[in-house]
Amino acid sequence: MPAFTGFPPGKNPFIPLPDQFFTALLPEIEDVGELKVTLHLFSVLYRKHGVPRCVSDRELLADPLLRRTLRRQGDPRAVEERLHAALELAITRGTLLRVRVRVDSEVVTWYFFNTERSRQAVARLLHGDVSPELLLDLEGPVGSGAGEEHHVALEIERPNIFTLYEQNIGLLPPLLAEELREAAEQYPHEWIEEAFRLALQQNKRRWSYIRAILKRWGTDGKGEQTYG
Repeated sequence: MPAFTGFPPGKNPFIPLPDQFFTALLPEIEDVGELKVTLHLFSVLYRKHGVPRCVSDRELLADPLLRRTLRRQGDPRAVEERLHAALELAITRGTLLRVRVRVDSEVVTWYFFNTERSRQAVARLLHGDVSPELLLDLEGPVGSGAGEEHHVALEIERPNIFTLYEQNIGLLPPLLAEELREAAEQYPHEWIEEAFRLALQQNKRRWSYIRAILKRWGTDGKGEQTYG
């Protein structure tokens, strides 16, 4: 890896960062992917125009600098997988807000920093005061095309496995994020929600207990439901 040659002389463009990033977020972030994505979003959203300032998953996936940033020697995961895991950690931490919108047959996710203005914007979208078509107008050239006719509707988001963990067990350790993501892909969401409920009823606030329930249902079936 070539060494960094230093910043050039004269004025250099800069990206402002809020003081709370250094005092409240940075000391708590342990996952390097989450840190890289968070910093990259400061850069992307600072350069955005329009209100509210947000970015879609399509824009992030098409960003060559972010893709290069997330590549890590020795990590077999695809860039898309690393990006998804990092965004989930930032959502769970409360750094980001998100809104999911069905655009024709595709579900697109838009991300916002968790600011007062963004919270108000997301609330207006969820309450129907603002059309989700606004997000298409704010999206960059990777989108479906602003001004074109599309069937656009908000997707009601159920609590994902990361949120369930944070709400019922506690702070999510970064090393556990990948295991939770794999469980979310492997088991039906209804099973995951019920496994968390059973663990709470038994006062077993441990992921190992919940994982054992899911594995048992996966092997023996759950009532009349069989796995796979």
